[in-house]
Amino acid sequence: MAEPKEYVVRTPLFPSYSDVYKLMDIMAGATTKADFLDFLNTIWDQTGTPQNPVDWSNPDEWIGERLTGSARKLAQRIWDESSNTVNPRHVYGAYLFINTYDLLSPDTSGIYRLSKIGAAFKANDPTVVRKLDEAEGLPKLLTILAAHSPAKRGDLLDEWGEFLLANSKFGTPSTIKDTLRRRIQNLVKRGYISREGNTYTITDKGIAYATDTTTPAAQQPHHLVLSSIKQYNDAQSKALRERLGKMNPYRFEGLIKDLLEAMDYEDVVVTKQSGDKGIDVVAHFQFGITQIKEVVQVKRQQGSITRPIIDQLRGALPYHQAIRGTVITLGRFAKGCEDAALFPGAAPITLIDGDKLMELLLKHGVGVKKRPQTLIEIDETYFAAIENEADIDAAE
Repeated sequence: MAEPKEYVVRTPLFPSYSDVYKLMDIMAGATTKADFLDFLNTIWDQTGTPQNPVDWSNPDEWIGERLTGSARKLAQRIWDESSNTVNPRHVYGAYLFINTYDLLSPDTSGIYRLSKIGAAFKANDPTVVRKLDEAEGLPKLLTILAAHSPAKRGDLLDEWGEFLLANSKFGTPSTIKDTLRRRIQNLVKRGYISREGNTYTITDKGIAYATDTTTPAAQQPHHLVLSSIKQYNDAQSKALRERLGKMNPYRFEGLIKDLLEAMDYEDVVVTKQSGDKGIDVVAHFQFGITQIKEVVQVKRQQGSITRPIIDQLRGALPYHQAIRGTVITLGRFAKGCEDAALFPGAAPITLIDGDKLMELLLKHGVGVKKRPQTLIEIDETYFAAIENEADIDAAE
């Protein structure tokens, strides 16, 4: 008879492992299950409503104001012993993870003790950590990102949602989004994914971790494909950057115009090559109900941009009746430029260096074409269903 289906992505409010480690240290040997549940229930009773929200951002204030007795002592311990890094209001996800996988187990008196698997997890035992990661769908998420990287969370939702519907008890749009967001945060903190703004890129470490070394050899090509895709994309990104460095400066300004239009700027104009006060592109952006005029200075050079360029751009804003400006370069910005760009009381200047420019071009598909590839896999859920039907028929 076929074994019952084992669901993955089991923990709602999925935590960062650093928070789990800290909470395990605080709970082990000093906290009973009853006390911890009482603490959670006490907080839950005061969570408020969307119409009357409660501010939990400052534990130094709310612990003393809202909690008493053992709940207050436990909250204070969590806050103090985590060096003010774990807000006691938000430990439920870590608590669920600890209990789901028996990382701590109550002894006969109800006090939590470190279990064998908990000790291995805290020691970062690769076999145990991998097992828990697989139970929470993390390697699968990495393989999805590898095929789209760099990507926004929304680019991953369809495939992640299909995976959840087939392998977990989560299936509503809100839970699909939340499980994805929390697991991406976990992987970012561990270095498997890098984040720039709202864009996520799988790292070499992430590619390696997505490859399960215990997978039978016949299935290894799937992971080799992911690695090959990343290597190919990295090579194409390098080639694109070299191509941009050889472009005619005026044509390069036209590329920036195309990028801004792809980013939903309107009325984007490349200025004349003289008499523009150093401004290369003028554009408008709708911010809420307000339309903002922005001027852009474009530097194709590969070297460093210095502070006088920032000052020159800011000085040109009144001439163009603009309230903010941007400097875009293939190179980088010298020390002091960032402070100058955000100088108190002065008009803000956005700095986009070569790395950020490449990210924007790739994200918005300017100068590159994205060619989606289809990978076919055996549908294990289909065959499991057939086996279950056969078992039922045989039993009858």
